[in-house]
Amino acid sequence: MITIHHLINSRSQRIIWLCEEIGVEYQVVTYQRDPVTNLAPPELEAIHPLGKSPVITDGDQTIIESGAIIDYLLRHYGSGQLLPNAGSTEHEQYLQWLHYGESGAVLPLMLKLYTSKLPDGGAALQPRISDELARHLGYLEQSLEGVDWLVGNSFSGADVQLSFVAEITPMLYSLDTLPNLSAFRDRCQNRPAYRRVLANSETYAYGPKN
Repeated sequence: MITIHHLINSRSQRIIWLCEEIGVEYQVVTYQRDPVTNLAPPELEAIHPLGKSPVITDGDQTIIESGAIIDYLLRHYGSGQLLPNAGSTEHEQYLQWLHYGESGAVLPLMLKLYTSKLPDGGAALQPRISDELARHLGYLEQSLEGVDWLVGNSFSGADVQLSFVAEITPMLYSLDTLPNLSAFRDRCQNRPAYRRVLANSETYAYGPKN
C-alpha cells in the first residue's frame, strides 16, 4: 500500500488528491509543523534524510519530490489515467509542465515568501522577484487562455502539479489580474476527488473557502 507522509498545509496535499483521483489504495501519515518555526518536524527525517514533504513509501521504495512522485504513481498505479501516451506530443508537453511546476513556476513565489520574512522585506531583491513573478504567472495565464487544462485540454498529472502554484499565488499576488489561473484553481478544487480528500482530512489552508 502507498503511504503518503503528509505535512499539513504543504505540497503533499496534491499527492493525496492524486491518489484519490486514480483510485489507488493509500494511507496518510500526518505530521504537524513546528509551532514556532512552521517547519517540518524531525520525525520526517526518519523517512528520508532531507526531512521534507511530500514523500511516499511503497514497500521498500521511498520516493521524494512532487514531480517524481506524480510520475511514479501514474506509471505504476494510474492504469493510463492522467498520463498522455509515451512518445506523443502531449506527453512531451506533459513532462515540461510536470517539471516546470517545481522549478520555474514556484521559485519566484518562494523567493517572495522568504524575503517577506526579512527585516527590510528583501528590498534590494524585490524588483527582480516581482519581474520574475509577473513573467511566470503571466505565462501560466496565457497558457490557460481558452482551455480548462494544460495538456491537450485534458486533465492530467501536470494539472495536479501546477495546482499548488495556483493555490498559493493569492498569498503573494492578486488573482484579479489572472482570471484564467483563478478559474483553473477553482476547477481543480471542485473536482470530486479533491473534495473527498478535504472532507476526510484536516483543514487545508490553501483550499476553497466554501
